[in-house]
Amino acid sequence: MEENITRVDLDRTDMRLLRLLQADGRMANADLATRVNISPATCHRRVQRLLALGCITGVRATLNPQKMNLGTLVMVGVVLDRSTPESFAAFEEAARNLSIVIDCHLVAGDFDYFLKIRVRDMADFNRLHGHKLISLPGVRQTRTFFVMKEVVDNRSLDI
Repeated sequence: MEENITRVDLDRTDMRLLRLLQADGRMANADLATRVNISPATCHRRVQRLLALGCITGVRATLNPQKMNLGTLVMVGVVLDRSTPESFAAFEEAARNLSIVIDCHLVAGDFDYFLKIRVRDMADFNRLHGHKLISLPGVRQTRTFFVMKEVVDNRSLDI
């Protein structure tokens, strides 16, 4: 399902609020207001507006994958057997419903999709690949890339 997203006009205060919240989504409204030099009430209204406009899509904790016993990061390139709207839709729905898929992106080039997956280890991925990934709808081929080092991951937007 595609969203109709249009550019929103944001002023300098909105941009400062977004930068601060992006760095620390748990920042208290009073602290945020002080840092941006506006009243807490105005700050609250502005943040609510940014939420309503879809500029802020959510706030969540970032977990340490090592502590969750999911220290192995795997990128999987997927090629579908057909390039039809129906095959793309079926694959995307299945990928959305597969809890181990952290990210799924439709891409141009040699692959149709790239999946980002976290697992315990190579054996865990091997089980997952054999039981889940290759049975996703329309999958003709997968190519697996084990990440050796995460250099930049989930960086804040440069706004």
